[in-house]
Amino acid sequence: MNDSYLNFVNSPFGARLASSLGLPKPEVLRRYRADRPEFEGLIAVGAGPQPRMLEALAGMIARTGMTGVAHESAGLWIPLAQRHGMLTGRFEPVASGARGASGSAQGRMSALLFDASGIEDTTQFDTLYAFFHDALRSLDKCGRIVVFGRPPEVCATTRQWTAQRALEGFTRSLGKEARRGITSNLIHVAPGAEALAEATLRFFLSPRSAYVSGQVVRIETVTHALPVFDWKQPLAGRRALVTGAARGIGASIAEVLSAEGAQVIGVDIPSAKEVLDRTMRALNGTALAFDIAAPETPAQLAAALDENGVDIIVHNAGITKDKTIAKMTAAAWHSVIDINLAAQERIDDTLLEAGTLRHGGRIIGVSSISGIAGNRGQSNYATSKAGVIGRVQSMAPHLLERHITINAVAPGFIETQMTAKIPLAIREAGRRMNSMSQGGQPVDVAQTIAWLAHPASAGVTGQVVRVCGQSLLGA
Repeated sequence: MNDSYLNFVNSPFGARLASSLGLPKPEVLRRYRADRPEFEGLIAVGAGPQPRMLEALAGMIARTGMTGVAHESAGLWIPLAQRHGMLTGRFEPVASGARGASGSAQGRMSALLFDASGIEDTTQFDTLYAFFHDALRSLDKCGRIVVFGRPPEVCATTRQWTAQRALEGFTRSLGKEARRGITSNLIHVAPGAEALAEATLRFFLSPRSAYVSGQVVRIETVTHALPVFDWKQPLAGRRALVTGAARGIGASIAEVLSAEGAQVIGVDIPSAKEVLDRTMRALNGTALAFDIAAPETPAQLAAALDENGVDIIVHNAGITKDKTIAKMTAAAWHSVIDINLAAQERIDDTLLEAGTLRHGGRIIGVSSISGIAGNRGQSNYATSKAGVIGRVQSMAPHLLERHITINAVAPGFIETQMTAKIPLAIREAGRRMNSMSQGGQPVDVAQTIAWLAHPASAGVTGQVVRVCGQSLLGA
């Protein structure tokens, strides 16, 4: 769907008018394109006392091909970078208004990375302040801020717990201050899980995370070795089942997973069979015209997936039937709960019991910020989407012994045919009430799901990641 205001204020005339009138100017977000480098530019690296992640981060950044430059707070960075064969140097803040011969700002950073994993007391926040005070103005538009910490629950003292929990408020505040298409996220890495953070770091550094900001992701340790994979085609050899795949977000999920190497099996209702067939044909995928709410569907899916099974299940299918609870019919209540939530439970129960979802698999649900914050006239929808979050949190511990992860994405305002039908005033509010001042695209949801489906995301489970441009709604 077209965002006329975004297009206008990014035109030469519109930009001048917006500037003169003091109107907000949303940035045109840099999203992933296969014909452009995924990782490029400079990363400014800072650290608190006793940083625990720098060694692992040096190797990760070296493998992306980016160059890390050391802020004075990260004295250990230069020898670590040199050990990993990286070019490196000292961070120099960009001078106000300094421009290079090509017109680009001198010293501009593509990302700011801070290792706060060693902070054990609130008196040690000075290095955090100093780094971002010095570096934030050097961050280019559509840049990335990534802070690393420890999960507060594993901290040895109450003071350390307090300090590590405080990073969440700091990181989210940076996302709201930085604007210009910049994202800011926090990664809590459990002790011993340092090597498992690479897929998550790559996602948050990449244009793939253009509409994901203000999030906290936890990396847990795992007891099994990761499978061999290619970073360029990480899902090669894996099968992915996507419900609601005919069009919109579901079709985008199928396309991204296919581009990552997966063999996609798309599911949608029989009335959408023609569109589903066309979508799957373009991806060399398989189309299954099943109504997920039908009681016989789980067994039919298990039979259709045969002895080859499936590695990834994406529960995308969903509906809305909005009314206030006093005006809502029992049928509208039941159908939304059944399709958006109960059908997922029935399908997963069947596929897990039959062993159709293979060892080391991924289950990914699509929730919503309505499931986090609630929404007027959507008591049925919000209930179903909050239930998706409950499934993720309750099932994650039970799936660990099979090395299966379960997570969810919670989209905010995404530009789809459904949101195009929303009245103009409400639609504009949905677009602007976030740190990006614009709606997201279906591909933003799809790229987040592809990260959660990644074989190297084994340490990410039981979590809900909002794809909402850091919406003002919800946590």
